[in-house]
Amino acid sequence: MPTQHETDRDFDHFDRRILDALAEDGRISITDLAKRVGLSNTPCQSRLKRLIADGYIEGFKAILNPAKMGLDHVAFAEVKLTNTQEGALRAFNEAVKKIPEVEECHMIAGRFDYLLKIRTHDIKRYRHVLGERISELPFVASTSTNVAMETVVDNWSSRQRTNG
Repeated sequence: MPTQHETDRDFDHFDRRILDALAEDGRISITDLAKRVGLSNTPCQSRLKRLIADGYIEGFKAILNPAKMGLDHVAFAEVKLTNTQEGALRAFNEAVKKIPEVEECHMIAGRFDYLLKIRTHDIKRYRHVLGERISELPFVASTSTNVAMETVVDNWSSRQRTNG
């Protein structure tokens, strides 16, 4: 397996163009991808396989529309822990991964320890998730909630949307 340094050295503008094209349309055919990045099919497919093997591409998935699924209530919970030693952090990290409503979880350097993005049907369901699941996570001392009124920019998801 290549080292990180070797992987970075092998990464070039064709690889960047492949990643950009796939982020825009994950269902693009090899033929269309090769044309788009300026390679023939075989080298393009070889590069794609290498990008997957080297971990640049972690998988392919459908980008779902949460509003169509009735999941348009987004809240951000700031979580403060009672203990921030490694064991406590590991316990919290493992437990929070088991809550399906938690869309993102970030360890934060600041006035709280974690920022959770939680997506639910409505405020009533959010209150249940907060009270029954988040507050019961290991080492949680306190939480504070910020409710999103509107998503203005979501660049990461929009770069990954398919064209079809």
